[in-house]
Amino acid sequence: MKTAVVTGGAGFVPSHLVDRLLADGLRVVALDNFITGHKRNIAHLEGNENFIFREADVSEPFEVEGEVDYVFHMASPASPIDYVQVPIETLKAGSYATHNSLDLALRKKARFLMASTSEVYGDPEVHPQTEDYQGNVSTTGPRSCYDEAKRYAEAAVMAYHRHHGVETRIVRIFNTYGPRMRLDDGRVVPAFIGQALEGKPLTIFGDGAQTRSFCYVSDLVEGIWRLMQSDCLQPVNIGNPHEMSIKEFAEAIAAATGTQTGMKGCPLPEDDPKVRRPDIGRAREVLDWEPVVSFDDGIRKTIDYFKEFVG
Repeated sequence: MKTAVVTGGAGFVPSHLVDRLLADGLRVVALDNFITGHKRNIAHLEGNENFIFREADVSEPFEVEGEVDYVFHMASPASPIDYVQVPIETLKAGSYATHNSLDLALRKKARFLMASTSEVYGDPEVHPQTEDYQGNVSTTGPRSCYDEAKRYAEAAVMAYHRHHGVETRIVRIFNTYGPRMRLDDGRVVPAFIGQALEGKPLTIFGDGAQTRSFCYVSDLVEGIWRLMQSDCLQPVNIGNPHEMSIKEFAEAIAAATGTQTGMKGCPLPEDDPKVRRPDIGRAREVLDWEPVVSFDDGIRKTIDYFKEFVG
């Protein structure tokens, strides 16, 4: 039985990854300090003999006993409201925690995958974004603690590969949604769904013309697992290339929830990307991957999940 280590394992995306790895017959060791993760995301795994959880801050050096085949470094605050509130912890997740996770992979001779982000492209001047685009990122803006931490982490990953020979992979994750997101995490999917279910107007920042591309979490996890098992050393975009404006997304949520609450405008946050859509040509070619879950199906499942928390 192979063993995978997942940092940030109680988070939204990592907890779904843990489920997938266990379903594929792996033993999983998950670590999390619950800054943004939650125990309920892994509560269903209690008693699973192939799942081990440790409460730990991986920004501090850590060890895992026994053989390790895969290290997935997924730990980091990942929404604007989080990384603005905990900027130092966000920087440490991209720097110290990346080094500690890479050191574990080096000691164990394990294959390593780092969860990067479309935010490395900043407010892009190239659209859609290919992996070769080097980005338009502010080093001093309010989002820089996240953007630059991830860009640094990518550099660290490649340094360990080139200098130490660690087998490394980098996934650049685009907007992802699904069950286990936090209702209060500030991202547009839970924000709009929560407001709609509570009968409140949906908050539109700016004129709502800025675009996003939404990928359902099971599609993302499939892409991550395929990347880890591939021979691809280059960063790979994983996301859904179907693009919609924020206003269009708000209208879709209103229709899906059957609400007529309207919308209210707010100023656009500083450095908020105006467009976001992945070019997934590399994922199609190298991983034979593309998203398969329709927007309607994914949103319905996500809304049903949030109904448990909105009374």
